[in-house]
Amino acid sequence: MINPQTFMVALPEILIALMGLLCLILAAACGPRVTRHIGILAIATFALAGFLLFCHFRMRFLLNGALPVYGFGTQFVDDSFARYVKAVILGASALSLLLSWSYFEKDGDHRPEYPVLIIFATLGMMLMASASNFISLYVGLELQSLPLYVLAAFRRDTLKSSEAGLKYFALGALSSGLLLYGVSLIYGFAGTTDFVSLAIGFRDHTLIHPGVVVGMVFVCAALAFKLSGVPFHMWAPDVYEGAPTPVTAFFASAPKLAALALFTRFLLEPMNGLASQWHQIVFFISVASMLWGAFAGLVQSNLKRLLAYSSIANVGYLLVGILVGGKAGVQVILIYFTIYALNTLGAFAVILCLRRNGKSTEEITDLSGLSKTNPVVALVMTVLMFSMAGVPPMAGFFGKYFVFLSAIDAGLVPLTIIGVLSSVVTAYYYLRIVKVMYFDEPIGVLDPLPDWGVKTVMAISSLSMIGITIMPSPLIDQTLKAARGFIG
Repeated sequence: MINPQTFMVALPEILIALMGLLCLILAAACGPRVTRHIGILAIATFALAGFLLFCHFRMRFLLNGALPVYGFGTQFVDDSFARYVKAVILGASALSLLLSWSYFEKDGDHRPEYPVLIIFATLGMMLMASASNFISLYVGLELQSLPLYVLAAFRRDTLKSSEAGLKYFALGALSSGLLLYGVSLIYGFAGTTDFVSLAIGFRDHTLIHPGVVVGMVFVCAALAFKLSGVPFHMWAPDVYEGAPTPVTAFFASAPKLAALALFTRFLLEPMNGLASQWHQIVFFISVASMLWGAFAGLVQSNLKRLLAYSSIANVGYLLVGILVGGKAGVQVILIYFTIYALNTLGAFAVILCLRRNGKSTEEITDLSGLSKTNPVVALVMTVLMFSMAGVPPMAGFFGKYFVFLSAIDAGLVPLTIIGVLSSVVTAYYYLRIVKVMYFDEPIGVLDPLPDWGVKTVMAISSLSMIGITIMPSPLIDQTLKAARGFIG
């Protein structure tokens, strides 16, 4: 008999799974004519799942919303950290769906399987956020990854999209192999796949073995691939450029947060007793990502490739939070990524506006004189670029400020210096975009703006940046609650 608490702890995931199956049946039975209806149903499902995450009757049934609650044995954990991450994932997935409608409809590629794939990828990400065992970790990771491989190659008649899907699949399969090999080593030497048991064993020094450390390195490498951290970043620029723009926006937001949440939970819960072993690995990935993302982005001319290198640099900043550890480290991770996700989705919404004569354009030069031909879109992009560059007092400045401040408090002064210097370098290519929009001559008039979906995403992202700039305390308070529930 199923324990009612097990059902309640995973209620949002169960809802999404059932609605995903329903949408799959509708897509197979009705075909392309119900594509937009399935998309609307998917967004409504995400909204309802988000409501259930914080629903009062659910929290009362689980007795205490502040303490972790386990389901399916200890395979699944529900805590304030997981709930916050899931809320951001659901929001990013919904906004990504809004970006896709006009894009695929104009290109005649609006097929019903697209929102279905988004639903199942989102389900996998939510499972990743609550994974408390290597078995549930792998199930969630693969449930997320398989739809993403298909989404990258969704425009199968386009060479770049097919190439992106193939590269992502090949390297993703390699990362899955690394993950499974690492998990097998940890299980073989520690005798358990449960995060709680591993944490107790490592804290008591009863499970520490060189084989466990080797397995941990393999798992770190696999998760760093999902984050596109250097030196496991090689897929990101090509996949970002080749995949359809709404898919790239999705890649840069929700899946990256799910991988980051999983990486954080893996290192700060079961592997916290081995911090001295993994600290140097994460330190190297963080420094290499910040420097490579900053300097490689300087020579990019394609907006999507530029944002790919920007995401690599931002992974470096986010990993600083893991190195800091504790409530402070988890909080700065959540603050920084929330701001980053909103910035990125808004930037890709602007890219979707760059159409001339019915064709999409993605070069930085295509923004030339945008302030004269479309001042509203130019203003939105300016707000987003200033925020991503960390220009005071924009929201992005607060994200970087908290990251570097926590690093200094933790004694990571060299890492802070590297981070500040790389941030100055990345500011160049963000501000270059502003310069092109306001000081270069226009090269042509853009097509009329896409439908309300793209406009909605641009409005939400830009207004959110302004709102966080004016009143950052709600974001700070919510992330602090999430961090307290995770660290305890």
